[in-house]
Amino acid sequence: MANILAIDTSSAWCSVALSLDGQEPAFRHEAVTAGASQLLLPWIEAMLEASNFKLGELDAIAVGIGPGAFTGVRLGVAAAQGLAISQRLPVIPVASLDAIAAQVIQTPAFQKINPKHFMIAVDARMDEVYWVKYEKCEQKLPVRMGNIHLSKPEDIDLTGIQYLAGSAIKEYGERVLQATKPPTSEIAADPDIAVSALGILDVAIQMQQEGRSCDVQDLEPLYIRDKVALTTAERMEAFK
Repeated sequence: MANILAIDTSSAWCSVALSLDGQEPAFRHEAVTAGASQLLLPWIEAMLEASNFKLGELDAIAVGIGPGAFTGVRLGVAAAQGLAISQRLPVIPVASLDAIAAQVIQTPAFQKINPKHFMIAVDARMDEVYWVKYEKCEQKLPVRMGNIHLSKPEDIDLTGIQYLAGSAIKEYGERVLQATKPPTSEIAADPDIAVSALGILDVAIQMQQEGRSCDVQDLEPLYIRDKVALTTAERMEAFK
């Protein structure tokens, strides 16, 4: 089994997980405001020290690359780059929605329904949602069906979906749940699940087994939105 450090700061949480030789992962996950930059490296140092393990003994560093909070994603990627360069380690980039999908299939509510197809939809701010469909597999983690999309809440495509999870449900309510045409009440929902380093770790372990780690020079944030602010001219045009 691989020795992998997983980190995620793409949301309002600072999250770190450490898996050593298939043992139960060490895990720390706390809500923060603007303090992730002060917490992340001390947490990693303390976790390694408590496990009597050195950074250079890792097989890889996994990191959440977004989509998510712009500053948080940049922080996580920069930290992973710095740590990996210092020890010449490979990195494993994990999309935040893939990490949530890896977590949600382990929940009792999901397993009770055991849907074949499901969707992760998270709040993208600016009255938009990041979303993507998944197909559940028996022996592996869910397979993403296409690219991650960005749209208005009511414009997501729930066709064929039996289970919906993510922060977009709580943020946009019926605008998301009634996105099908005609609307359906048959979709089960989990509004509370969010990205964490444990989900990053689950995906990273499979990617490592499949030889899908990469060189640190190839590590980049995953941006779905091309721009985060309107120009003055665009704002004036919107009020005409």
